[in-house]
Amino acid sequence: MRDPMFRMALILGLLSAVGPFAIDMYLPALPEVARDLHTDEATAALTLTSYFIVFGFAQMIYGPMADAIGRKKPLMIGVGIFLVATILAAIAPTMTALIAARAMQGLGAATLMAVPRAVIRDMATGPAAAKIMATIMMVIAVSPMLAPLSGAFIMQWGGWREIFWVLAAVTIISLVLIIFVLPETLAPENRQPVRLDLMLSGAGRLLTDRRFMGLTMIGGFGMASFFVFLSAASFVYTKQYGLSPKQFSIAFAVNAIGFFAASQFAGWMTQKFGMERVISVAITMFAAVATTLAMIVVAGFDSLPVVMVGLFVGNAFLGLVMPTAMVMSLDPHPDIAGLASSLGGTVQMLTGGVMIAATGPFLDNTSSTMVPAIALCALLGWLAALLSLPRLKLRAA
Repeated sequence: MRDPMFRMALILGLLSAVGPFAIDMYLPALPEVARDLHTDEATAALTLTSYFIVFGFAQMIYGPMADAIGRKKPLMIGVGIFLVATILAAIAPTMTALIAARAMQGLGAATLMAVPRAVIRDMATGPAAAKIMATIMMVIAVSPMLAPLSGAFIMQWGGWREIFWVLAAVTIISLVLIIFVLPETLAPENRQPVRLDLMLSGAGRLLTDRRFMGLTMIGGFGMASFFVFLSAASFVYTKQYGLSPKQFSIAFAVNAIGFFAASQFAGWMTQKFGMERVISVAITMFAAVATTLAMIVVAGFDSLPVVMVGLFVGNAFLGLVMPTAMVMSLDPHPDIAGLASSLGGTVQMLTGGVMIAATGPFLDNTSSTMVPAIALCALLGWLAALLSLPRLKLRAA
């Protein structure tokens, strides 16, 4: 770890993985949570929805805060909130209390989405930043492989509450990393006070920037496809295909490998071919693969291997889309990187929440509804690219 940029990327990746762990580690336990707290599956799924919604809005707090007081303090505040919420989730006596604790977790975890991206923008731009982002994505992508398996393993000797206790221990380690290892990357002379007029003008500038919004929505619909999968996969895999919690964890991990592997080539590919070319091709192929898989599944060929292979290939292209879109959206806005990161993250999370709400009534715990919902998100991401990326518009003309 002599390379300081790699060391920083690894630290940021470990911190950024806490939020995904809070989601993925918990997935195998959803059916048990519903049984233990005497509720139905739809209500149990609200523990995910409440997390996502608050997570999305809270990024608007941490971004401007990070521009005003530096990067470390917002991280410490957010992770501290997350730690308290995780303990409350572990001792929640009712489903209402658990939903509230999960919302509070989202409030804390939002700092781990908004601030690390601003830290990257402090350190690098262009392909170099894409390379750092890809390293972070590598660590984050490992979490869908390890977190469900960890959750399933914990459930073998404990239950869903023990999952939160283990997560609390991981959060304490993260807090130690932030306090003692992570350097401050925003110099005092570059900080901007939290002023409503500056925030509104900065937000107006971003919201009217067609390229920023287009790239944000590309990432948003890509993230939405993942959220739809998260909300439905544990029930589809265990009920339709009869997998155990451990088998589901393995199947879920396989679906993440494509994303993980492809994201590691994002930095090299953007440097060799250009960022716009990479994202244009990748989002087009993601939409094509997802749509093809949806047609195959709806036609009745909805076996587990078919679904897993299709999602694997689609996620591989998504692994190129996500880090590239994040970097491209922030590059032109170094003076308001924190605000741009938080606004982009908020829009993306809300997009994911809206898509879950819109597709939720049609999901019936089978792949024949889950996969078309993922394809819809992919097509909307491609449409956002078509409207905002000149290279893709030229090819479609």
